[in-house]
Amino acid sequence: MGPHIIAIAIGLLVDRIIGDPPNWPHPVRWIGSLISKLTDWLNKGRARKEKGFLLVILVVGITFFSTVAILIGAYSIHIWVGIAVESILIASGLAQKSLKEAAMDVYKPLMAKDLPTARQKLSWIVGRDTEELDEKEITRGVVETVSENISDGITAPLFYAFLLAGAPGLWLYKAINTLDSMVGYKNEKYEKFGFAAAKLDDIANYIPSRLTGYIIMLWGKKESVLPFWERMKGWWLDAKKHPSPNSGYLEAATAYQLGIQLGGVNTYKGVVSNRALMGIGEVTLTPRHIVSTISHLNTAVFLFWLWMMVIGGILFVIT
Repeated sequence: MGPHIIAIAIGLLVDRIIGDPPNWPHPVRWIGSLISKLTDWLNKGRARKEKGFLLVILVVGITFFSTVAILIGAYSIHIWVGIAVESILIASGLAQKSLKEAAMDVYKPLMAKDLPTARQKLSWIVGRDTEELDEKEITRGVVETVSENISDGITAPLFYAFLLAGAPGLWLYKAINTLDSMVGYKNEKYEKFGFAAAKLDDIANYIPSRLTGYIIMLWGKKESVLPFWERMKGWWLDAKKHPSPNSGYLEAATAYQLGIQLGGVNTYKGVVSNRALMGIGEVTLTPRHIVSTISHLNTAVFLFWLWMMVIGGILFVIT
């Protein structure tokens, strides 16, 4: 496990500093291409739900064992070649810098009162309609997206990297997450076929989302005047109101720590979706809360990594 721990630390640092260069080949694109081809083949005719389970088994299996094969080859050359290759694989599966940059790309035009540009930049990172949003709603979109993706994009991949021997575990999770993002929809085309992908993603994110939310509640930047136990109670109750079984634990943590209110009315291709409100709204959402949410990201990622290092070290000593 030692080399994998080193590779995780290096990969996390590389992602923080360099991120994802836009012209580099990215494994997620390859996974997405595999999913698209298999979906064209499988998502038709009868037994679509069963075929959806087959899709998950094929994509997750191919991704996991391909990563294992790459690392076996790299480590067979030299341990430091293996660590270098694994570090790159881990860095490419994390989203620290890209998530921060996406948030700041909306924050900057917001601060300049350039709402058309802010709406356009927001539309690149959210699924909701952005054409008519005002400053407060644009800010809400960014804060909710950053909060939710702290787990999806960073701490959950780290969790599975620690749990399942480094890069293979991380990319197993990324395969699950990519499957959900491509076929995990409740519509006529994917409701049955995407069932397995959506449920597996919910299960995979169950522990990381709650751990990450808990870290934010304990150590994230606090701007609320509510006492700690009131914030904790509100977080736990409001998180369960979210349509996702996991995302609410991140968004509610942000809402209660910053004293803001998230949720409300979203529209998706003109269809209105009423989301439950989280937080009590001690203050009005402003663009500065985007910066505070990025602070939560930094704190949560570092402490999550530290927790995993400590727990991993204890288990290594015990076993």
